[in-house]
Amino acid sequence: MRKQLEAWQRSELTDVTAKVVIYEAFVEGKLEAPKHLARSVHDLYFEPKYEAFRPRTIWSLSNAFTSAFKELDPIPQFKATAKLGEFLESQFSRSF
Repeated sequence: MRKQLEAWQRSELTDVTAKVVIYEAFVEGKLEAPKHLARSVHDLYFEPKYEAFRPRTIWSLSNAFTSAFKELDPIPQFKATAKLGEFLESQFSRSF
């Protein structure tokens, strides 16, 4: 898990790639998460609240998703978070 985290922190994303991942997650329904969170994920990634999330990396994108999931009730939040790692791995597995 630590190696994955470090790899994600080093893996830079273009803005287009991040937008495609968000689109595929919500519009194409590849991530089991409420579609209304798409705007929150976008905003949290492109205008992060914390300096640590400013770099355009897979790690920052993951944090944008998990931060948006905090809007959900506990059980849906847990379910969406549980599916996120698998979704991101499927999107970026060829990167590693």
